[in-house]
Amino acid sequence: MRAPIGDFDHATPAPACLDQLVGPVADAVRHWGGAVPAEQFLYVETDPRWADTAVFVEHYGRDLLERSANCVVVAGKRGGESSLAACVVLSTTRVDVNGVVRRQLGARKASFASMDTATGETGMEYGGITPVGLPAGWPVLVDSAVVDLPYVLVGSGRRRGKLLVPGKAFAELPDAVVLEGLGIA
Repeated sequence: MRAPIGDFDHATPAPACLDQLVGPVADAVRHWGGAVPAEQFLYVETDPRWADTAVFVEHYGRDLLERSANCVVVAGKRGGESSLAACVVLSTTRVDVNGVVRRQLGARKASFASMDTATGETGMEYGGITPVGLPAGWPVLVDSAVVDLPYVLVGSGRRRGKLLVPGKAFAELPDAVVLEGLGIA
């Protein structure tokens, strides 16, 4: 199948290649119950050397810069309590951690989680973290610009491979909250 975005040789519906996905992502695809069919989540094989956004778009298509999203793990702290959440923003923006995220989490302080925390808690590789398959109960904060795109390129849970997901499916992720202004220029 031809990928709907980017210059990929082949795209495979994610349910047909669960063995290519890390456990939590495969489980999320396997048990997906949103209005967007799981078969519309596509997996594309990519070279892990080109996983970082700037290098990735040079190799797989410059049009992907405007159609890619990053998923980052943040930690919110209040009164000695800490909680984790994921933020999904277009790759051309950065997460408003000290504004939108902190307020949404009701935290006194918010910051990016350490690499060890992000990978350890998600079961995913650093540089490939995706909002598909995050731990139950985590808030998934999604910038509204992500939801508005027909297809969005995101991590697959590992550095080799990416997912192409219809934008509206991000609003259907468990514990998803769609927010204006989460991603800032």
